[in-house]
Amino acid sequence: MKLHFESDLPYQREAIEAVCDLFRGQEVCRSVFTVTAQALGGDAQQSFEGKHFTESGGIGNALQLVVDEELNANLQQVQLRNGLPPSQPLSASLPLDFTVEMETGTGKTYVYLRTVFELNQRYGFTKFVVVVPSVAIKEGVNKTLQITREHFEALYPGAKGYEFFQYDSDKLGQVRNFATSPNIQIMVITVGAINKFGDEAAALAEESDEAKRREKSKNKMYRASEKTGGERPIDLIRGTQPILIVDEPQSVDGGMDGKGKKALAHMSPLCTLRYSATHVDKHNMVYRLDAVDAYEQRLVKQIEVAAATVQGGNNKPYVKLLAVSNKRGVITASIEVDRENAAGVVRRDVITVQDGFDLEQETGRPLYADIRIGEIRTAKGDQYLELKVPGSEVYLRVGEAWGDVDASAIQREMIRRTIKEHLDKEKRLRPLGVKVLSLFFIDEVAKYRQYDDQGNPVKGDYALMFEEEYKRWARHPDYQSLFAEVDLSMAAHEVHNGYFSIDKKKIGGKTVEMVKDTSGSTAADDDTYNLIMRDKEKLLSFESPLKFIFSHSALKEGWDNPNVFQICNFSTRETERWRRQTIGRGLRLCVNQKGERLRGFEVNTLTVIATESYEQFAENLQKDIEKDTGILFGVVQDHEFAGIAVVQAAGDVLPMGFEASKTLWVHLKAQGYINEKGKVQDTLKTALKDGTLSLPNEFEAQRQQVVAVLKKLSGKLKVKNADDRKQIAVRKSVLISPEFRALWDRIKHKTTYRVQFDNEKLIERCIEALNDAPPVAKTRLQWKKAGMAINKAGVDASLLSVSDSITLNEGDIELPDVLTELQDRTHLTRKTIARILTESHRLNDFKRNPQQFIELAADAINRCKRLALVDGIKYQRLGDEHFYAQELFETEELTGYLKNLVQDTTKSVYEHVVYDSTVERDFAEALERNEAIKVYAKLPGWFKVPTPLGTYNPDWAVLVERDGQERLYFVVETKSSLFEDDLRDLESGKIKCGAAHFKALAVGENPAIYGKFKDVDGLLEQK
Repeated sequence: MKLHFESDLPYQREAIEAVCDLFRGQEVCRSVFTVTAQALGGDAQQSFEGKHFTESGGIGNALQLVVDEELNANLQQVQLRNGLPPSQPLSASLPLDFTVEMETGTGKTYVYLRTVFELNQRYGFTKFVVVVPSVAIKEGVNKTLQITREHFEALYPGAKGYEFFQYDSDKLGQVRNFATSPNIQIMVITVGAINKFGDEAAALAEESDEAKRREKSKNKMYRASEKTGGERPIDLIRGTQPILIVDEPQSVDGGMDGKGKKALAHMSPLCTLRYSATHVDKHNMVYRLDAVDAYEQRLVKQIEVAAATVQGGNNKPYVKLLAVSNKRGVITASIEVDRENAAGVVRRDVITVQDGFDLEQETGRPLYADIRIGEIRTAKGDQYLELKVPGSEVYLRVGEAWGDVDASAIQREMIRRTIKEHLDKEKRLRPLGVKVLSLFFIDEVAKYRQYDDQGNPVKGDYALMFEEEYKRWARHPDYQSLFAEVDLSMAAHEVHNGYFSIDKKKIGGKTVEMVKDTSGSTAADDDTYNLIMRDKEKLLSFESPLKFIFSHSALKEGWDNPNVFQICNFSTRETERWRRQTIGRGLRLCVNQKGERLRGFEVNTLTVIATESYEQFAENLQKDIEKDTGILFGVVQDHEFAGIAVVQAAGDVLPMGFEASKTLWVHLKAQGYINEKGKVQDTLKTALKDGTLSLPNEFEAQRQQVVAVLKKLSGKLKVKNADDRKQIAVRKSVLISPEFRALWDRIKHKTTYRVQFDNEKLIERCIEALNDAPPVAKTRLQWKKAGMAINKAGVDASLLSVSDSITLNEGDIELPDVLTELQDRTHLTRKTIARILTESHRLNDFKRNPQQFIELAADAINRCKRLALVDGIKYQRLGDEHFYAQELFETEELTGYLKNLVQDTTKSVYEHVVYDSTVERDFAEALERNEAIKVYAKLPGWFKVPTPLGTYNPDWAVLVERDGQERLYFVVETKSSLFEDDLRDLESGKIKCGAAHFKALAVGENPAIYGKFKDVDGLLEQK
């Protein structure tokens, strides 16, 4: 298979033009031929515009433009054209650094290599050094140079014969050739190799000492060598004034031991071109294609996440370290635990802890007995929490978790889901000639591959799980078309393999190659990268059975394969950028068997298999993008409109410019559309939605373009005006009226209650309730798949599908003391609880899922207790001094949302009625319309009746007048159904208590009547 390269992609051309136009005005090279300095005479140099000849006969780059005038003007024009903020003026005394930002997967390497040929064709530049941070990226660049030769030589016939090489300190002859050849020369070098150039001062000292001069030196770059014709290699490179191309400068600048940036300066470059998706220092940005641009232009795959959600677990202690903090000497940690709330239900919650905290006490769960917080370390780069568990200590780094559901059960389901996603895509894409690949990032190599005593490889847990699950799916009816002619006994082990770094060890008298965990940047990773890069085209071909790739850290940067469609991450530690790093390995658009790239989201969808919720994934991905790229989601910057086209009076079209853009930004801020930091406000979203955006007159002609920019940046209007909360005023005329006072005097008094119940009857009810309770399931896992939409406003997640629940088998659950747990939750005696459990015959459910059974049993027993209390309740009115004062209507604030108000009422004690349901809304409107209703109140939240089930707040107090004389006073509960069976036990019980309360107040002449009604007609029919 041969990869096909496209030469006409507009965004790549724009990136190339952005760099080339910096040198506009530089004279073009008109002749190319081999020459040496000694053969030159007189004016011969003038036929090599763009080249500079060194004293040693080398040919180098020459800049003819005046830096602080011509080059600076070119830079401003390029930035204006590309809508980028203007840089500080360039200076001839400072290094010339220019930045190109391109999202991962959009062809950054292709762009900077093609820029080399464009610069040569236009300006005659020939000497280029590509500096990379790691072996992985070096191998990737070298591979690209190899497979693009035919493509570039076809586009640039004059460049035929160009040379490229990887710098090797043992092959310094290549450096002399680099300096003296008239052809394009591309040196690829890691920053680590530059740092090993040695020390220039030490080299000079060695040269001046006869004895040291004969010794072998580490300072090869700064010592004269026979291989370079007696020249110092560094002088040859400096003499050429190479154009440096830095790939991933955020990694190069720090380099090894922080010397990277200084090491680059040793080469005396003409200029430095910096390419990355995640710049830290943005020197003179000339082009930007960020994550949002790439997604919106569909230049990369769309992203979806399949998130695993565990349900009904909580049977083992769980602790996850989220963050550590040292504020004013107070050291704390934020951890996630399974905590019991006031209702007795266990929920995953975040708490703040310090050294010595007892987690049993913090969570309210005996499950955490003898688990305490130990040392919390907050030093940057060495943050951890010590967790003291029975008989041991556990050290958690930020993002790491301990306990919870059996990890292998989750990992098996992740492997199973990855295979399913893979096969679903393969069914769809194989007919299009697309080979589907899946990538697993694992936490430990030994879990995939181990070695016996003789050094023979043995399959680890992940490999065995994979083959078992692969065979299961292969037999599934949905995928028979894929496996009709496949020998499954062979296929399972042929479709997966691991790419790991190799360590050679002697075992049993023979040398054996063994794989090992590495960081991804060590010398031991070389073999891994060579292998994976060498196999790039082979992996894309149907001829190779390999479809599933397992790797440790080796593939985290520098390796991209366009046909990776699934990525599954087993790593337990959340590094700051793992989402971006992981996704980056599969963002490229896929290719078919002819090596042609296929476009469109209907083909290109990357599925990430994760264990965090899809909402968390979207939120954290947005944070990663903001941190990595500096994108400010939902922020309007003052240069945002500079590139908008403006038609001049003469008919020509020019960009709006930075000053005009800033003027428009100031106007938006003055209008309250954005805050002082440019953050989009809801007023802007509303104005865009309603088409009422205010613009100064001078920008009216560009309204359409301005609105388009703002709509991209602002996103959807999530908070509607109807949701605005409003304070509700009291209608004084109703509040002080004799009618309302008469109504209030009949309901205002407070009561107390006492209860009696039959113990035997309660136990029987508890047994019956437990038997009728829903079945208890084992711990389950459910997959939720969501699409990720990336735009200028942020990362939005939208749920696409939800899978059936999958049972997780946990065989090592330690059963808690069920009698103590239920005694604490129900306050019944152990003897009573034991009888309820044994006579209910539900104890097998306790073994199946202890935590879920305890919550279910406690809920059933407490519900029966509450109902038993209600059945025997008796209320008694307290003394005359205990009542709700009428003045509370004025002193207690009432608020409501506009969308939940019946507005401008006349008979209500409040100017507007706050309703909670359509039944209440209809009831309020009917009260207003009916002439028999004199005054009424929707009773506020502070009007409470005490009950054993919690406080009860009745709905309404109403005064009805019949025939102009008879007055009836009501306390009303409005319900859509009047049947008790249709109401929840808790709600029904509270209503019974309410009836008993108002019965206790029904003394004297014409007392208030309590009742449940669906509508006002039912109320008026009451006699």
